[in-house]
Amino acid sequence: MNYFEQKIKELLEQKFHEFNNKKFIFNDPISIPHLFSKKQDIEIMGFFAATLAWGQRKVIIQKCKELIDRMDGEPYNFIINLTDAKLKKLVGFKHRTFNDSDLLYFVNFFHFHYNHYESLEQAFTIESLSNEDWSIEIALNKFKTYFFSFSDFYLKRTEKHISSPQNNSSCKRLCMFLRWMVRKDDKGVDLGLWNSIPPSKLVCPCDIHVVRIAQKIKLINNCNSNWKTAVALTEKLKKFDPHDPTKYDFSLFGLGLEERYKGISPFEFFI
Repeated sequence: MNYFEQKIKELLEQKFHEFNNKKFIFNDPISIPHLFSKKQDIEIMGFFAATLAWGQRKVIIQKCKELIDRMDGEPYNFIINLTDAKLKKLVGFKHRTFNDSDLLYFVNFFHFHYNHYESLEQAFTIESLSNEDWSIEIALNKFKTYFFSFSDFYLKRTEKHISSPQNNSSCKRLCMFLRWMVRKDDKGVDLGLWNSIPPSKLVCPCDIHVVRIAQKIKLINNCNSNWKTAVALTEKLKKFDPHDPTKYDFSLFGLGLEERYKGISPFEFFI
């Protein structure tokens, strides 16, 4: 590791410890799964919070809480005991381009899945983890196929809400959801419910802000937010922590916030 890489690692470690902190949960979509204690409730609302995570964070949280209310405060119980009367409670829900038609399909998928599996984790580990070729890329591609395989009851428009590497999407929301479910530490932010997927296999969630900061500190060469960039960035982050590269998502996101709201350039930390 050269001098510049060492300085980047020091910066990322500093910001990881600063932003991997419970005090930031309240204003972040991850606050939604933290409202629950039942594993399935955490998974379901974590998935919805990640899926709806675009736009203002305040609005995202409001819409997730509206969804919880529509599901009588118990998402898993609502979904596992689904009836036509319950489905009617979901009609009229909307967040940006995600509407009630999309929601009805999502809920029906969860109803199907949880009638066959105990956890949503199995939806991402259909391909055996013992397979040497297994990767998050394979898992995400198979997840999308599985998600839309059990029924013809969905509109084509709903497919855009489940991204995949096959379409060269960065899969930011799914990667963020997986980070929430997989990463474990003693800080109490990421939930760390799942045990089959090692943190070393995760790919860093890449929105435009994370990619911009990563480019500024020379971790990547371009600002294209796609799957190729997400993998390239994660490989760079593995040089600093091969066992837990996505912990630096906290760092890059935090640096982005500081630049946006405080006018602090990440380069200032090297001076």
